[in-house]
Amino acid sequence: MKIAICPGSFDPVTYGHLDIIRRSAGLVDKLIVAAFLNPTKHYMFSTEERLQMLRETTKDIPNVEVDAFDGLLNEYAAKKDCHLLIRGLRAFSDFEYEFQRALMIKKIDPTLETAFFMTDSQYSYLSSTGVRELAHFNGDVTQMVPPYVQEMIKKKLGK
Repeated sequence: MKIAICPGSFDPVTYGHLDIIRRSAGLVDKLIVAAFLNPTKHYMFSTEERLQMLRETTKDIPNVEVDAFDGLLNEYAAKKDCHLLIRGLRAFSDFEYEFQRALMIKKIDPTLETAFFMTDSQYSYLSSTGVRELAHFNGDVTQMVPPYVQEMIKKKLGK
């Protein structure tokens, strides 16, 4: 069985994330979409809220499993018997960061490959940070996140 992991913060889930998830899920038997738990990062949404957003927005993709992890990605991948990571790229600046990260992971675990997916151009401007900032100032995020996520944002911001 070909298993891949698509790791990320998903704080919140955007249409850009879903573009990468859908396209990569079509190439593997199982895609684990894994929300990273970084204790040094301040999240807008709790781990459970991020997992719920992922479950809701990927429920129509039968081979997607939603999970969360902390610690080293290569250790998590080994636990899941996975040898393929999926990373989305929006711009060249993403590539520089992700390429360096992929090389480091490869050095730690030579059996772990990283596949890069270019985000569809209609989503190349999207970032979770941008969505959070826009929503905080009452901006319209309807073109950036699915309706379920829009409702989660409104609830979180008390709007």
